[in-house]
Amino acid sequence: MLGLVLVVLLGVAVLLGSAWGERLRVAPPVVLLALGVLIGFVPSLRAVELPSEVVLLLFLPALLFWESLNTSLREIRRHLTDVTLAATVLVLASAGAVACVAHEVGLDWGPAWALGAAVAPTDATAVGVVARLLPRRDITLLRAESLLNDGTALVVYGIAVGVTVGTEHVTVPHVSWLFVLGYGGGALIGFVSAVLMQRLRSKTADGDALRGQVLLLLTPFSAYLVAEYAEASGVVAVVVCGLMLSQSGPRTVRAEVRVQAQNFWTVATYLLNGSLFVLIGVELVHSVMELRGGQLPRAFGAGFAVAGTLIAVRFAYYFVVAGFFRVARRGTARASGTTYSARRLTVSALSGFRGAISLAAALGVPATLEDGSPFPDRELIVLVTGVVIVVTMAQSVILPWVVRWARIPVDRSVVREEWRAESDALNEALAALPVLVERLDTAPEVAEAVRVAWQAEADALALRCQAEPVDLALHPQRLTDDATALRLAVLAERRAVVVRLRDRGDIDDTVLRRVQGRLDSEELHLLRHVPVD
Repeated sequence: MLGLVLVVLLGVAVLLGSAWGERLRVAPPVVLLALGVLIGFVPSLRAVELPSEVVLLLFLPALLFWESLNTSLREIRRHLTDVTLAATVLVLASAGAVACVAHEVGLDWGPAWALGAAVAPTDATAVGVVARLLPRRDITLLRAESLLNDGTALVVYGIAVGVTVGTEHVTVPHVSWLFVLGYGGGALIGFVSAVLMQRLRSKTADGDALRGQVLLLLTPFSAYLVAEYAEASGVVAVVVCGLMLSQSGPRTVRAEVRVQAQNFWTVATYLLNGSLFVLIGVELVHSVMELRGGQLPRAFGAGFAVAGTLIAVRFAYYFVVAGFFRVARRGTARASGTTYSARRLTVSALSGFRGAISLAAALGVPATLEDGSPFPDRELIVLVTGVVIVVTMAQSVILPWVVRWARIPVDRSVVREEWRAESDALNEALAALPVLVERLDTAPEVAEAVRVAWQAEADALALRCQAEPVDLALHPQRLTDDATALRLAVLAERRAVVVRLRDRGDIDDTVLRRVQGRLDSEELHLLRHVPVD
């Protein structure tokens, strides 16, 4: 019964958190964290503890897989140096700085490094907080950093915990091998998983779309599981698998499967991500209850000190690295594609949110050492990690004002590329129409009707893509919006007629659903092609 109560509370909290976040103009994860704290004070739920396995094996594979499927591999390749440095150097610098601060507040070096490694990586799922605020390049870099830096942090974390427990010994060859196994083994497993998935996909291409969705759902969990058994990085395996499938999927996956996948994963990741932030708030309350009263001031003081250290290190890293590359790339072609303005760097530095991976690492600290004695300051590590997550997520509250202050130019490249893709696709399809008509032996009147319809769409698209006229009344965007509004109104009328036919008993509910499904698809098609500034 308690589990059902928790599920209902999580669902209500996700709905309220999203709604209140939009109304208050606060990032929804911040509101969800606050609601999680309130839920944590419910007497019957105070004993609820979030196992690290739930985060690592249930939440992370699905969330990371969907993020990697929607990340631009082209932008990662274009800025590979920046992404690699942020995923390695920044993580190591953050973990080291936090370890020094934690040691100063009383932790031994082993637990201090475990804490540093836990809070060093940024959270890929939390990057969505700023997705609508920043241009594509900035969002891609933040997302890629968050997807890849987990591998570095978890290797350092495993070494720190192993040394403290007594199962690891630090030597240069051993540490080097762990990094090679983590990244190389994870990447190889992710590659093999993607190849196998793609082959199975091709064999079921003409089968039931639902089976295709089950296959896609199993992919991240399978890749993560195999990597964990091989002692490689499950995070890297899932990310590499997702990036590869993002390239091969558009060639082999049917439209029906893509639409179902988009709808399913959008809802699933929305619920998983929202529930995760609520559970972080619940776990924060549980950690407070586990510590004795005299330890709380020390724990919260350490939490704020660690959070401040992470923010300071991130600022220092961005400005130092930017200064280095500003000099190194001066006068080169690459310099023109990279912006190193102080205002833009400030936005990136403030976007270092912590989340699920940090909490999972903290909860994964073993309860005892090899000799059976308690792990030093385990509950302190968990609480400090929770405080760090709350503080770094709180930065999202001021981020919209910082973005406006930074005056980052509006990124219209996505809209331009979308229009170019549609224009080239339509024009080449029209050019290939005679060959297709001959191959399919299509009736001339049908071929002409299709040609006229496609030509009208191509002409409208060309008008939308042309240079802005002086006369605002003839603005192509205005024409596009008016045409879309009219077509949507016509669709609404058609839908109302079909409903009336069903209400009068002239058609069956099955017919209504089929016709309405086609009308809904057409409406979604129109809405997806409305450019958003």
